[in-house]
Amino acid sequence: MSQKSSYICGLDLGNNKTCALVCQPGEGGKLEVVGFGVAESKGWRRGVIVSLDSARLSIRKAVEAAEDAAGVSVGAAYVGVGGPHLKGVNSTGGVALGSRSREVTAEDVRRAFEAAKNVTLPPDRMVVNAERQEFLLDSQNGIRNAAGMVGTRLDVHVHVVTGSAIAHENVVTAVNREGITVLDTVYEGLAAAEASLTSDERELGVALLDIGGGSSELIIYHEGSVRYTAVIPVGGDHFTNDVAVGLRTPIPEAEKMKLAWGERDTAQPDAAPLEAPSVGGRPARAVSYEMLKDIIEPRTTELLELAQAELVRSGLERQLGAGIVFSGGGAKLGGLVPLAEHTLGLPVRVARPVGIEKMGEVLPDPAFVTVVGLVIHGNRLRLLRDPRDERLTGKLWGIFRGKGN
Repeated sequence: MSQKSSYICGLDLGNNKTCALVCQPGEGGKLEVVGFGVAESKGWRRGVIVSLDSARLSIRKAVEAAEDAAGVSVGAAYVGVGGPHLKGVNSTGGVALGSRSREVTAEDVRRAFEAAKNVTLPPDRMVVNAERQEFLLDSQNGIRNAAGMVGTRLDVHVHVVTGSAIAHENVVTAVNREGITVLDTVYEGLAAAEASLTSDERELGVALLDIGGGSSELIIYHEGSVRYTAVIPVGGDHFTNDVAVGLRTPIPEAEKMKLAWGERDTAQPDAAPLEAPSVGGRPARAVSYEMLKDIIEPRTTELLELAQAELVRSGLERQLGAGIVFSGGGAKLGGLVPLAEHTLGLPVRVARPVGIEKMGEVLPDPAFVTVVGLVIHGNRLRLLRDPRDERLTGKLWGIFRGKGN
């Protein structure tokens, strides 16, 4: 099996599933899918690794499936990170350019950015990502790209995502021990946004809620930049557990019924009931969709109310002209969209990944938005660092929002 450095791999490590996606850059910087693998996640709980060996096995299975399909070996990857240990904060930093006005150089931009992301943190926390918002040059604000302009002082606003250093190190270690170099770690909400949000939505103001297994990642854009991030400690697993407890059925059966609730034909409210196996050898019993609704809707309402509280906390709840976008496997939950529109008072849509070619029939699904975003993120960085295509690199630099490494 050959190994080609031009191939880009994304690894989405979640509570329920581990995904590996291998893409090949094509003409004009576009990406084409060449391999995709999914494995059941083991060794995770609430967004952190609790068994390194189990997590490694899940990574190995997903990567091997992607390698077999692609016909290449994976030696490096962009890895998503999520979980309640992540927190976002806005920061400002800057540099003096001199007593007399002069032209801002790329080095000035880099130093200002480094100063802005150098937030004071406890020893057990680290910067995961830093996203550029805007520059201030002397008294002029709202500048998207300050390079080449003239002034005496350059400041930059950034949004910094921090996380547990130990949780982050364990993710990197699990991937490294499978013989894969971690090129970059990316906040999952940011990766999901890469593959699902349009430039118009980012400018107008939009919130994206990526509903994973153990938690839900929130990211808010306004005027083209990240303004707020948060992690809500409710995800798809909580819905499954509610069904399992409420119906006294095993977790795997509860997951099937949760999915059946999302896939039901709402035009036929009198659909045949589901069969819920019991535990301890007790007989199975019939479960109506109305019973599932009584169990699932309260948890859905809780998730939406927690999301609404974060929107209010951000101070941007009245600036979301493009509404809210849901991604992740939990976005397919039955009744989520109408309930969200009623609760949040915003337009709502469910994301499908875009931005890469030859996705086939499986990948265009809300559950795979994050892994698609990881390879898009990796490709953008590759183009920015590739001096051979100055025209395309210059175009991308104009919209680059400032990676934190």
